[in-house]
Amino acid sequence: MQLHQLRPKHAPTRKKTRVGRGGKRGTSSGHGTKGQKSRAGHRIRPAERDYIQRLPKLRGHRNNPKSPKLAVVNVSDLEKLIDGNVVDASALPKTKILGNGNVKKAFEIKGVPLSESAKKKIEAAGGKVHESR
Repeated sequence: MQLHQLRPKHAPTRKKTRVGRGGKRGTSSGHGTKGQKSRAGHRIRPAERDYIQRLPKLRGHRNNPKSPKLAVVNVSDLEKLIDGNVVDASALPKTKILGNGNVKKAFEIKGVPLSESAKKKIEAAGGKVHESR
């Protein structure tokens, strides 16, 4: 047995190396160079923050209509679109009748929204308008 082969019965316990505090590990101290993850107290931003930033900030974003816009049909197009004389919600779902053009045929309109000018033109042509509430 040689002198360099002698070992103590209980090896000295070593303290755990504390990373990121300078010392012998250099400037980055084992945390790499630059970037978010090399900083002290880094946190990854939650996904909610990105969703909040994508929302429009001003100009009445909360006041947008909840229902989709109605499609538009002019009075002059009614004769092309409808075969009979009765116009109801089943014939024109989610539409509004506007008063652009002229009407020659007498239509009976039930439960479809229409403008005041369209109402006057339809009644002038001999038609009837039953308004729904």
